[in-house]
Amino acid sequence: MNKAYLLIGGNMGDRLANLEDAKKAITELCGKILIQSTIYETEAWGFKEQPSFYNQALCLETEKNATDLLHSLLTIELSLGRTRTIYLGPRTIDIDIIYFNDEIFISENLTIPHQSMTERNFVLTPLTEIAPTFIHPVFNKTNSELLHECKDTATVYKKIDL
Repeated sequence: MNKAYLLIGGNMGDRLANLEDAKKAITELCGKILIQSTIYETEAWGFKEQPSFYNQALCLETEKNATDLLHSLLTIELSLGRTRTIYLGPRTIDIDIIYFNDEIFISENLTIPHQSMTERNFVLTPLTEIAPTFIHPVFNKTNSELLHECKDTATVYKKIDL
């Protein structure tokens, strides 16, 4: 079995329902969710002129390899109404693979660990909640250390405890 850390999020429609629908589909198509963080409300990152996001980190146990997992997650995004019209723009759901085991994986469509995770509080805050001591395989630092060193000034609010 493989262990993947995912970040799910969205800022269009019923944000909470979209996260719940994504988790249900992930369980049905990808594997068992072992741990889930609190849901956080976060300001938009990059393209700021849009509503705030709900974000949540998940730890997933899956039989899929990283590439097959990505394809399943993209299918889930499409089924939940995800469209890609504006780079970093509004979306019903976004599902990113942050870590896959302790592997370093680079292909045309996928980079693991996620290439921008260390620059984003909205990724590191929920990820640190569920895996504070997990070591980034490139930087050889824990998620807690990466969060402490992150220069992102965006605000991340704890929204919903689960």
